[in-house]
Order: sequence, then C-alpha cells, then structure tokens
Amino acid sequence: MNRAKNRNTNMTAGSITKLLIVFSIPMLIGNLFQQIYNVVDSVIVGQYVGANALGAIGATGSVTFLFIALCNGIGAGGGIVASQFFGAGKTEEVRKAITNVAYFMLGIASIVCVVSYIITPWLLRFLKTPDEIILDSIVYLRMMCLGVPLVCIYNYFSNMLRALGDSKGPLYFLILACLINVALDIVLVRGCNLSVFGAALATVISQLMAGIFCAIYATRTNEFFRIKKEDFRIATGIIKETARLGIPMSIQFALIAISCMGLQSVVNSFGPIAVAAFTATSRIEQIVHQPYTSMGQALTTFSGQNYGARRQDRIRRGFWTGTAMMAIMSLVLLVVMQVFGRAIVSLFVNDADVIEMGATGLKITSLFYGLLGMIYVTRGVQNGIGDAAFAFINGVVEVVTRIVFPVFMVAMPMFGVWGIWWSAGLVWAISAIFCILRYVYYGKRKMTFFGCL
Repeated sequence: MNRAKNRNTNMTAGSITKLLIVFSIPMLIGNLFQQIYNVVDSVIVGQYVGANALGAIGATGSVTFLFIALCNGIGAGGGIVASQFFGAGKTEEVRKAITNVAYFMLGIASIVCVVSYIITPWLLRFLKTPDEIILDSIVYLRMMCLGVPLVCIYNYFSNMLRALGDSKGPLYFLILACLINVALDIVLVRGCNLSVFGAALATVISQLMAGIFCAIYATRTNEFFRIKKEDFRIATGIIKETARLGIPMSIQFALIAISCMGLQSVVNSFGPIAVAAFTATSRIEQIVHQPYTSMGQALTTFSGQNYGARRQDRIRRGFWTGTAMMAIMSLVLLVVMQVFGRAIVSLFVNDADVIEMGATGLKITSLFYGLLGMIYVTRGVQNGIGDAAFAFINGVVEVVTRIVFPVFMVAMPMFGVWGIWWSAGLVWAISAIFCILRYVYYGKRKMTFFGCL
C-alpha cells in the first residue's frame, strides 16, 4: 500500500510534538468554524430578535447535543476501529470499516431523528423551560431534530478521514459551510423575520452542504473510500467492535448531555436573565473547548494508530506531550477570560444585566480550565487504545456531579445563582481526577504495553 497517494498521516513514526500540532491545528480551525454555527445563531438572534429568543436557543443546547451525540459516539467508535486497522497496515479491513460504520451510524441517526422530534415538547416542559421562551424553543429544537441525519453525514466522513490521518480535508468544507450559514442567518432571521426557525434552518442546510462536499472529497482523493463490491458486505466483527467502542461513547455523550439538561433545568428556575447569561457563556465555552477537543482528537488518532502498530513507548510519550500542550493553552485562555470576559459576552446581547452576569460566570469557570484540559488528554489516549469502559465511567461521573452539585450550590446563600458556574468548574475538577486515576489504573493493570507510567 502506498500511503503517499493519499493525504493520510502515519503517526507511528516521527516527532510526537510536531505530529500532534500539525494534525490538531486543522481540526482546531474546523472545530472553531463548526462552533461558529451556534455562535452566529446566538449573535444574530440575540441582537436582532431579542434576549428571549437567545434564551430559547440556549434552552435547547443540551438537548440538541444529546440527540446528535447518540449518533456521533458510533462514528467516533468506528473512527477508532479504522485508525487501528490503518496503523496495523490492514487495507481491506479499513475499507470494510468505512462501509459498515456508515450502516450503523446512519441507522441510529434515522431512529434518533424520529424519536427526538416526537418527544421535544414533553422534554422541554420537563426541563422547566420558561413560558416566555418555550414555543420558540420547541420550534428551534424540532428543526434541529429533523436535521440530525443530515448533520451526521459530515460527522461520519470527518471521523473516517481523521482516523486515517487526514485532518485538513474536512476543514475546507466546514469553512465554506460556515460562510453559507452566516449568509443564510442574515437572510432568514434578519431579512425574512423567521426568528429561531430561520436560525435552525440555516444551521441544518449548512451542515448538509459540509457533508456533501466532504463525501465528494473523500471518494475522489482517498483510495480507502474507493469501495469495492465486496466491501459492502456486512462484517459482523467490525460492527461488533464498533458497537463495543461506540456505544459506551454514545452513552458517555448522552450522560453528559443529560447532566447538562439537569443543569439547564436549574438555570431555567432563575428566569430569562440567567438563561440568557448562561446561554452566552455556554456558547463562549463551546469555543474554549475547541483547542482541548482538537488535541484530544489528535491524541485519539495518534494512540489508535500506535496501538495498532504496537508502539507502546509513543503512546506513553504522547500522553505527556499532550499534557504540556494543554497546560499552556489553559493559561492563555484563563488570562483572556479574566481580562476580556465582559467584552466577549457583549457580542451576544445588549442587555446590561445579562452581560454583567455572564462576565462574572466566565471569570469563575476559567479558573478550572487546566483541569478541563486533563479530561481531554486522558480521554483522547484511552479512547485511542480502545478502553471502552472509560467512556462509560467518565459519563457516569459527569452526570452525577453535574446534576448534584448545581442543586446544592445554588441553594447555598454564599453562592446563589453563581453556584451554576462554580458547579461547572467543580464538575471538571472531579472528572479530571477520575480520568487520571483511570489512566494510571488501566495502564498498570490492563495495558502492559504502556511500560512505566
């Protein structure tokens, strides 16, 4: 197999620092552009429709994440399977993984689409969505539910390409889709006065365009996507391995989303101002997460390929290299939020009370960014080596802490509404501790190829 024919990256040799940086930068840019979908929705709706409309979008954020995450866990698991085959040089198995993961992921997406559309009104009422915003919330969320299979098209192809070491290809189409999204937001929300429905429609169309272009790119530039007739056959072994890795990751994402919904319910009880402030800080921190997410994804591909190639030493060194990079990023982001938090929040809404609350919230959560980074380092390595139980453990820890902490902290007079943001930081702290313990335990007791930790 001549890997030079493709834009794939073999991460089993070469400088670890250089590989992680070069591989993660395109993913960082792509992830940032993907988050711009949500940010643009929020900015345009907040500025041209109002704080209640912004709150309506924010009130659906965790629910939308839940529905999409159920599908993306399967895609991520399939990507790990493909990266391990690629690292081991098993060409035919890579192609079979590409087709069989598609069957699995798109089937799950179709089921999620139907079920989520039906339960949307009940779910938002269960979360105590304020009466002032619930109708807009239902409209926005149902449109996003219909778009789940379309959004998954891009996520599927990007997962498969990244598993093979190509982090640049998906980036180009996300940039184009982002520009389309901005234009559609302006036309549909501001020009046609479609409010939150227009914002959701713009996001879905843009993601669909990214998926179509990514599919064309993959089939034309990557030999692994030039599927042969025999590759379309169902490979039960690959599906089982994808399920073994993907279902726990889906459960992890779902548990995190459920915990976020529990937190959203607490936020909703404080009224529209708190909802809008929390929405703004959540959108900002979705962007903050992207450097961590990109490095975590890079470590997953890196660990997966080296696991397939049995390069134990490189996996261990990759962990410490990633840790150092995360520490630097956390320090930079901490300074930005402490100094410029108010100005950043003001991009989303004009309401002075919302800006004040949101800026203070950012100052609180930014204190915990270093611990957040450690979650992504350990998650990236553990996912790459196929630690299926890790995803479930991490999800359970987050759901318990994210539901319990806010309830108790907002009830304390010393915290009050600020308990919302303090609890978010404490959730990261507890999760980071569990992630590190899992890494040490799994390395010493289960994965002897790690050597000395």
